[in-house]
Formats: sequence, C-alpha cells, structure tokens
Amino acid sequence: MAPLATASVRSDTDTVTTRSHLIYFSSTSENTKRFVQKLGRDAARIPLYAHDAPLQALEPFVLVLPTYGGTNGEGSVPKQVIRFLNNPRNRELIRGVIGAGNTNFADNYCAAGDIIAAKCNVPHLYRFELMGTPEDVDRVNQGLEKFWTLLSQK
Repeated sequence: MAPLATASVRSDTDTVTTRSHLIYFSSTSENTKRFVQKLGRDAARIPLYAHDAPLQALEPFVLVLPTYGGTNGEGSVPKQVIRFLNNPRNRELIRGVIGAGNTNFADNYCAAGDIIAAKCNVPHLYRFELMGTPEDVDRVNQGLEKFWTLLSQK
C-alpha cells in the first residue's frame, strides 16, 4: 500500500507542503481516512487541529471531505477545510471533489462536496457513504485515473 502522505515541513513558515494529488480531511472518527487508505494512493491529510502546521498544496489535487451536520448546507463544510481553502494557492490548485456522507442526513448527504465544488468551480466527482464499499474504492480509483489522464491532455 502506498504511503498516506508525501509531505515536508518548511521551517521558515512552519507549513507542511505536499505534492500529493489526493488531499483529504478526516475528523476524529477517521471514516474518511479509512476510505482514503483503501484507495492505496499517496495522500495528504488536512490538519485536524488549528495549532497544527497548515498544509500547503504544491500540485493540483482532488479533495476528499466528509459532510458535517447542518441544515441547508450551513455548517456542512468542516472548518479545517475552509481554513485550508482560504489559502489562495490551495484554492487555485483544487481540481475536483469527492464527498463522504451519511444517507441518514437526506438532502444534506455529501453537501460539503456540493458546496466546495460550486465555490471553487470544480466537479463533484463522486459521493460515498461513511467508509465506502469495495465498489466505491474501485470506482474512485478508476475515476481518478481517467480524470487525471483527461486533465493532462488539456
């Protein structure tokens, strides 16, 4: 299995940088982390705590994120993801979103992915529930291969 992060710390700014093409956020439940691990791809995690060094993307990436509770989208996007995307360089490099959610939340299922896709003008590539199924893993891996191939041809 591939490592979960290719990151380095730049001591001059206390920023963690990554060239990973897959960046994700996972709460303490780590459902999203478990899904990303099943993909077997190099990935970098957005820090969980505000006191952790911020993550800086150096290459285009697809963002994987869960949806938190909330109504009409309010409160759906994790604050850590908002902080990460408030960095103009990170926002400039996002190329797509994969949303995690829980179908128990009905209309709010994967709402964070919809919100980020709309705000960053990128496609919401896939949605999966909780930790995903083996079929989700296969579809995401195949979809990412196709997505990056098509982007490289542009």
